[in-house]
Amino acid sequence: MGEIKVHEFITIDGVFEDPSWTVEWWPWDPKMEEAVGALTASASDILLGRRTFEMFAPAWSTRTAEDDPGAPFFNDTPKHVVTSGELAVDWNNSTALGTYDPESIRSLKDRTEGSIYISGSGQLVRALLADGLVDELHLFVYPIALGKGQRLWGEDGEAARLALKSSEAYTNGIVHLCYGPAAAPRQA
Repeated sequence: MGEIKVHEFITIDGVFEDPSWTVEWWPWDPKMEEAVGALTASASDILLGRRTFEMFAPAWSTRTAEDDPGAPFFNDTPKHVVTSGELAVDWNNSTALGTYDPESIRSLKDRTEGSIYISGSGQLVRALLADGLVDELHLFVYPIALGKGQRLWGEDGEAARLALKSSEAYTNGIVHLCYGPAAAPRQA
């Protein structure tokens, strides 16, 4: 059975959209590169929301290993896209899953051998967290507050109870926090 492992670049005020603000921190600390590499190395599948898929496809589909060492992972790995329609963009090994359905995601987890990697896809990630389907949430927290932009947790979202599994600080000021599901709170 596969595990869902989410990877997000996020600011200290929770913004995750359009991570062009991460450029200031390039090149990455080598330990950070190892951490992201470990996430993709353990993954046998990718799960994305439609909008993230439509942003990733043109960005990754033409890259080669010479352009970016992550290109083979993104281009060769089976991709499952939560979308209400057909895939508007053609990208190798991509399949439309239909609209979000927790049972469909559980079925995907059941038939997956490795982990299922997610990046971006905020609406999908929020739904997965609400349904208890995220096994690991990897937040790479950048030392910047943008004050505006789409946040991973919106103001009208449900609470998500998480437990810290590990943390690592990098020389560039970025912190990697890995969370998993928390046990239900004790009733008094």
